[in-house]
Order: sequence, then C-alpha cells, then structure tokens
Amino acid sequence: MSEKSPHTLLRRPTIVAFIAVCVLIAGGVLVDYYRGLPTDAVATFVGRDACAQCHPTQMDAFHGSHHDLAMDHATDESVLGDFDDATFVHDGITSRLYRDGSKFMIHTEGPTGEMEDFEIKYVFGVEPLQQYMVEFDREVDAPEDEVGRVQVLRISWDVPRQKWFYLRPPDVSEKLAPGDPLHWTGIAQRWQTMCAECHSTDLKRNYDVATQRYHTTFSEIDVSCEACHGPASLHVEMARSHSLFWDRKRGYALADLKTADTKPQLETCAPCHSRRGVLDAAMQPGAEYTDHYSLELLRPDTYHDDGQIKDEVYVYGSFLQSKMYHKGIRCTDCHDPHSLQLKHPGNETCTSCHQHAPGKYDVPSHHHHAVGSEGAKCVNCHMPHTTYMAIDARRDHSLRVPRPDLSVELGTPNACSSCHVEDQRELLDPAVSEELDLYQDWLQAAEQGNEEVAEAIRMTDQWCDDACEKWYGEARLQPSHYGEVLANLRAGDRSAVKDALRLIAGSSTPGTESLTPMIARATALEELVQSGHRDAAVAAQRLIDENKESPGAVPPVLLATAARAVGVLGAGGAIAPKDIVKLLLPLSKDSSRLVRSEAARGILTGGAYPQVTGSKRRELDKVLADAEEEYMVADDRANSHMGWAMISEQRGQWADAVRAYSNAMRVEPQTTGPRSNLATLLDRIRSVADQDPAAAKVLATVGGSEGMAGVQNQIDQLRRDELPLLARDAKLAPGLADVQYRYGLALYLSGDSEGAQKYLKRAVELAPHVEAFGVALRALQQQMNSP
Repeated sequence: MSEKSPHTLLRRPTIVAFIAVCVLIAGGVLVDYYRGLPTDAVATFVGRDACAQCHPTQMDAFHGSHHDLAMDHATDESVLGDFDDATFVHDGITSRLYRDGSKFMIHTEGPTGEMEDFEIKYVFGVEPLQQYMVEFDREVDAPEDEVGRVQVLRISWDVPRQKWFYLRPPDVSEKLAPGDPLHWTGIAQRWQTMCAECHSTDLKRNYDVATQRYHTTFSEIDVSCEACHGPASLHVEMARSHSLFWDRKRGYALADLKTADTKPQLETCAPCHSRRGVLDAAMQPGAEYTDHYSLELLRPDTYHDDGQIKDEVYVYGSFLQSKMYHKGIRCTDCHDPHSLQLKHPGNETCTSCHQHAPGKYDVPSHHHHAVGSEGAKCVNCHMPHTTYMAIDARRDHSLRVPRPDLSVELGTPNACSSCHVEDQRELLDPAVSEELDLYQDWLQAAEQGNEEVAEAIRMTDQWCDDACEKWYGEARLQPSHYGEVLANLRAGDRSAVKDALRLIAGSSTPGTESLTPMIARATALEELVQSGHRDAAVAAQRLIDENKESPGAVPPVLLATAARAVGVLGAGGAIAPKDIVKLLLPLSKDSSRLVRSEAARGILTGGAYPQVTGSKRRELDKVLADAEEEYMVADDRANSHMGWAMISEQRGQWADAVRAYSNAMRVEPQTTGPRSNLATLLDRIRSVADQDPAAAKVLATVGGSEGMAGVQNQIDQLRRDELPLLARDAKLAPGLADVQYRYGLALYLSGDSEGAQKYLKRAVELAPHVEAFGVALRALQQQMNSP
C-alpha cells in the first residue's frame, strides 16, 4: 500500500468543509425560500415615499401627472385661479375671490341664500379646469387627518383661458336656489358622494347617519401609487428583508398588472374609469370588477343608440365595445401608466401597431384629408370627443369606424358630421346659430325638437354618407350594428324583437362581421324587459341555462342582467314563482358577487321569496344580508336606504323597512319617494297586523298613544309632505312618463281626481306601451264617470 501524498491528506478535509458550507448555504437558501410571509399577514398602506426609494424613475414620471394632482390642499403652489381680489358675476350674484393671509377665500351665496365668506380648503384637478372646495360641519375635536362634509364650488378656473367661469349643470339655465341638490352646497356637489372615491387613495367615507356627519379619511390626498398597485407594506417589508426571494405564494405582494391576460390591468383601472354602482368599498387592485361593482349598461340618457358616448361615462363601458378590447389591447399599450401621457405623439399612437401594410392608414388615400390637418388625425375620426364640464373634451374609447350611414338611418352622431355640420351654419337663423358652439349642442337642439337644426344635421349626414360611398365604394364596410337593434326597440318596433333575441344570444347576422360586445347584449335584454316583451323571459332563461351547462360561459354582467330580468318579468306574471326559484336560486351561489346579488333580489322582486324555505332560505338570507352592505356603501344617499327598505319590505321585515325609509328622509329631506313608500307600507302593515305580531308591534310604535288614529295621521301627513316634491319633479321632468305617473297617483290619493287624470294622461301619451299607465288612467276615468 502506497503512502498518501500530504496534498491528498490536506485536500480531503477541505473538500468536506466545502461540501458542508454548500449544504449550509443550500439549506439556508431553501429555508429562505420557504419562510415567506405569515399566511395571516395583511398589507396596509404606507405612502408614496416608501415606493420612491426603490422606484425613482416611475416616481419622476408620476410627479405632476393628473393622478398626482387629482386633489390637493389649497396652497400657493397648488392653487391656479386668480384670488387677487377678483370678482365674478353669474345669475345676479357677484362673488369675490381673495386672500386672507395664507388662506384662499370666497365671498358668495351660501346655503341659506345669504352672502358669506368661505375658506377654500382643497383644490380639485389641474387641467383643463380646476375646482375649489369648502369644508363644512367640521367638529371642533376632529382629528387632524379627518375631513368633514366638503362641497365643490361651481365657480371654477378655466386653466387654458386663465379666467373664472360658472360650471352649470347640464340643461339647467336658471339660477339654482339654495336648497336645490344642484346648488354648490347641495348633495350633488358634495365631494364625498360624487368625487372622493376616485380622487384620493384608500378613502373611507365614514358617514354617521344618526348625526349626519362625515368623518372621512384617506391615506393620501390624491391618486397615489397604492391606488393602482395595492397596499404595499408587505412588499416593502420583503424588499427590506435582504432575502434572495420574494414570497413564493404572494409574489411581490402587489397586484400583478403585467399578466398575459389583460383583465387584471383593465379591471384595476375600471373602477374609477367607468360609470357604475358600488357593491362594496373593499376592492383592491387586481380583483374581479364584478365582485365589487355593477357596470352601467348603454342607457339612452348616457349613450347614443349605437353606444357612442353621450353623458360622461368614463371610458370603460365604451372600451368594452371596441375591437381593441376584443383583440387584447390594454390601457398601457397607449398610455404610460405613471405619467399618463400617450406613449407616442400624434398618429404614431395608432400607427405604432397599425403599420400593416406600410402607409396603409396614415395617408390621404385612407383618410381623404390634407396631411397634417385635423381630418388626418386618427383620433378625430375613430375617437371623436364630447365636451363635459363646459371645457373638458373626452374622447370616445369605443374606437369605431365612422358610420354616417347609421346616422342617416338612426339619427346617431358620426365623426364626419361632427366637423362638417359647420358647413350648414350659414343656413341657420342667427339666433339659433349663436347657441350652437359644439356638435353636441346641435345634437341636443335637434333632440329637443328644433327642426331647423335637425334638418341641417340630416343634410350633413347624407353628404358624409355619399362621400364615404364615393371614396370607398365596394370596399366600404357596413356590417349590421347593435345600434340598429337598440334604436328600433326604443322606437317601439316589435319587429326588432327577433333581432334583439339574436343579439342577446351573441350571434351575428350571417355573412357579417358584426361585433356583439357583452355590454350591448345585456342592454338589449334590459330594453326588452323595460318594454314589457315576454320574449325576454326566453332570452334570460337561455343565458342562465347556457351558463349552467358551461359555468363561466356567460359574462357576469350579462348573467346578472338575466337574473334581474327574471325577477322583473316574474313580478309582471310572465314567470311563475316556482320557475323563478328554479332559475335564480342556483345563481345565488355564483362566484360573482354581482350575479349572487341580482339573483337574490330577483327572487324577491318576482314574489318568489315565500317559495324558498328551510336551509335554502337561510342561505338566501345570507346573500341578502350582503345586499344591505351594498346599499350602505352610500349611506349618505336616500336611494340607498330606499333600496334596503324595499328589500326589507319584501321579506316582511317591517321594522327594518320603516327605519330605512325614515333614514332616507333624514339624509336627503328633499328627495321624492320615501314618504310615499312609507305611507304605502304603513297601509300594508295595517292590513296584516291582525295576523302578524311583528306588524302590530310596528303600528303600536308608529301610532303611539293615539293608536290607529295616530297611524292614519302619519300616513296622511307623509302624503301631504310628498305632494310638493312630486309636483317639483313633474315640472322639472315633463318628458319622463314615470314621474308624471307617480304625481298623478299622488294627486288621486289626495282626492284631486281632475289633477290626477291630467298627469296620468300625460304619462300614457309619453309611454303608450307601458300597460300600467293605461290601466290606472282607465280605472280613474271609470270611477269619475260612474254615478
């Protein structure tokens, strides 16, 4: 046996030691990898400064963006308006804007109608206008980070023109009286109810119904990092831990907005960029939109019949209609997520993707306008703008091809006419022409019955349609469009029902490339229901069955609309209670909160709640308990309490219903509805009190020492108090059939049969297809003519 080399003897312990070190390191790495965050760890908001340390490039881009400047304290740096003892006159009121030391002040009409001095506490926005806010009802001992009721002044600063202007509500030309909800001190101008949620980060409204006081808080005053990425405390904790890994289950512990699926990013932006109802106030970035929000459909007061923007709808509902959405385009394909600026200048925003074939689109042979002109800009044809808040032009994100042919057929707008209608101006009466600044003004004048303007628009539409036919000839695409179906349904054309059913099912006309976006399908179903077409029951049932066979096949918004349709149609007798339960009870367990909520409420609305018993009733009640949370997100609004009152009433929860109607009157005393509803409810409770101890108990509380006479006095007083509010609404909305109908019924109950007949007749004239209006009028006339 040979003697070992001394080098070999030295090498063996070294190798052993090296292996041991490697094992220790590997073990440490594995321990580090598996350690992770505690499973019950909850992320909290830490503020932008914690983000800026590691993300200076993103922070530099964010600084000065519209998100960064969404709201701020009123300071020398943030205030853009002229407060150098400036005066501004509107509606006979002379307001003065001035400084009191470091404070920004305004002397103007207050909530009592008297001229008062108010301190400007906050500024809102930065361009093209800036608004100013005053804090009311702040309690003396309120914490520093708490905000009382905040009202937004209508006197606003026009940033490009550097002048004050008065921001009128749409369609209101007269002076707003103090006490009017639209007055700057009214609820429609309240920051907490109209603006706060989308202009600050981690906002908590904290309204106290009993005291009618706000104790609002936010983590940051503007739209900061965590508004889009989520609360970052756990992310920061891991970043500072010097670990080799992020958390193996939570990743970066922030919302992942760069996934191949575009949905997380789009639905993170959507809550503040959509017109919607709120289901709860707990949505975090990256979560499912329909677990927290209910998207508004293509209503005729907010969208034109073909889905183009009319009122301000904040992008998402429009974008869902676009081919861009269906092709997987997301917000950050065009917009820088931190600066919010477009990623490319001018037409390059579009041609950076639309390059095939080279020069196909950004050339006169495509757009037929001079290079460099307004008509040669992609956005002016495919994203025409509508101006809101007097000076804020917002582009339509449905990204559609101009369709003057649909304008000729349906009277909808089109991008071509939006410019070329100016060619007709010289043919108008000068007094009429003077009132038409924007294309939307022309459209509104025509809608309100100005035949001279309507004819000018028709001539323009036809000229544009002829030009497109000449330019594009056989290559011109004119596929069938859902706007044709919606327009015909709204015009009362029964022949459109078959087309609507086809649209709802998601099928296109054979041989066309018609786009059938989910929001249009849901709107068509809603229109069928509102028009009283029983075919809607078949369409709703088919959607529910389709989703049953293939869960998730029907998008939540469309499925929720089907559930709502079943309830409404059931209330009208089109679907039997047992069938309502069969259709909707399984949906009350759906993964989407929106679907669960609409299904549960549909069972109530359709009168099928008594059919659900035992454990199934208990499960259904849990879903309905969530509905109370949904309504109370906006517990400073009367409609929220009324919504919960009606659900309580349908369940026979009499005391809860009475309390909710009373809260509706408390939070918004000038709102129409809760008094009439409560009077009707008390009548109903009185009719069942002999058999229902809970009803008897409520009546005893309401009647007090006067007993049933006291109950009757309450009912009579509620109806008397409601009459002037209904009269006000009927005067303000002469074209809304439902408003005229409700006022007519109230007049009848007050003993004024002649007045009731007048307003019921008006309701029938406005909406002859609504059966209930005609039935009420005929019954009244029969009663009046009987001996």
